[in-house]
Amino acid sequence: MEDLLKNKMFATHAIAAASSVTLGTALTYPLDTIKVLVQVGSGPGKQLTPAQVLDRVRSLSGNSGLYSGFGWLASGRILGLGARFGIYEILTAFYKVPARLEKIQRNFLWGASKDVFKYPLVAWEKVCLPLEEGVVGIRMVVLFNQVLLDGREDNFVYVSEALMAGIVAGAAESLISSPFELFKLREQVKSASRIPTSTSVTEKGTGSPLIARLLHGFSPDKRALNQSVSLLSTLATKHPNMMGALQEYPWMITGSGRPPSVCDVSRPLDVISLEGWSALWRGIRSGVVRDSVFSGIFFSSWQFLHRAMLDWKAVGMDPLPRSDEEIGPLSPLAVSLAAGFSGSVAAAASHCFDTAKTRTQCIVLPKYVSMERNLLGWRRPGNRFERVTGIHPSDRNLLFRGIWLRMARCGFASFVIVGSYFLTVDHLV
Repeated sequence: MEDLLKNKMFATHAIAAASSVTLGTALTYPLDTIKVLVQVGSGPGKQLTPAQVLDRVRSLSGNSGLYSGFGWLASGRILGLGARFGIYEILTAFYKVPARLEKIQRNFLWGASKDVFKYPLVAWEKVCLPLEEGVVGIRMVVLFNQVLLDGREDNFVYVSEALMAGIVAGAAESLISSPFELFKLREQVKSASRIPTSTSVTEKGTGSPLIARLLHGFSPDKRALNQSVSLLSTLATKHPNMMGALQEYPWMITGSGRPPSVCDVSRPLDVISLEGWSALWRGIRSGVVRDSVFSGIFFSSWQFLHRAMLDWKAVGMDPLPRSDEEIGPLSPLAVSLAAGFSGSVAAAASHCFDTAKTRTQCIVLPKYVSMERNLLGWRRPGNRFERVTGIHPSDRNLLFRGIWLRMARCGFASFVIVGSYFLTVDHLV
């Protein structure tokens, strides 16, 4: 691990990747904010338009409101995309490793290295002949790999293989980036919400630890607290200090009986103390399905376009190229455009799950309510598909709200991330 951190090549690619992800996220973040607010604010009987959302955010938070929670998403994207591309490369590496292994074998045999060049004294095909013929008998790794991989003559990845590797990589990305998305989403909702100001409750009860622990917009209601205590005191098994126990939950003494709004529970400490650690991965079912579908379709379509562009470039070459190395690399612009198109297609295919996850994360669910649901064996509503994917039945008519915004955001972000990464690596390496 220390050698990896000291490797300048690894550091260069890590810096290029982080900077490109940050740039792509910054340029498309306003689209993400508008998309989230359209998904959250729309209902069965009403549909918010992007213009309405934009006017509301500007009137309540100014233009800076469009970038509320940007730091959370940028951090989550750097880690999440790093995991996605890293796992994808690991899963598809064994198609590319044989040529690299063969190069290491040649350098070791003739004493060559990255800094020292040595001319081979014997053709590699003769070195790999069997021992019975009086030669070294080294196994030709590339040829052996072709036999194992159904006789393929190149080291490119098939579309089906890219699809399966992308699905696994997307699931890992969802587990890593889910907490960052939760904090980001709540900051975005907060930027478009009119937060009520409590009527000088703090002034009346300065120094009272109970009132100081209340969340914004809530004032204590002593009558509601007494009623709750009198009702619960009739239980055979009750808490020895009922009044103190109820004061642990601020909304119990507001008279509403409801937990605070999502605008008041946006900080990490508030989320963990009120909703528990499991809230950081709320909506993980729809999140895993969304990122798996997105990543699988993104990598498979990108690989398909990459293969098609290589075949098109090879047309008219004389003699015909025997490998991708003889065709030569594609231009960074072509690769970036292919990535942008693949991102848009993947966003359209996975958008319904993105809406389900967004609306789920916008609900404040106290941890004690979750414990009660688990204790009572609460069953998720909806059919089998909806229960597995985390879609609520009431959201069936809302699943495709904001799809064009997400397609534009993912397509442009993919184009910028891939293009800026190639550009940065070319300048630094």
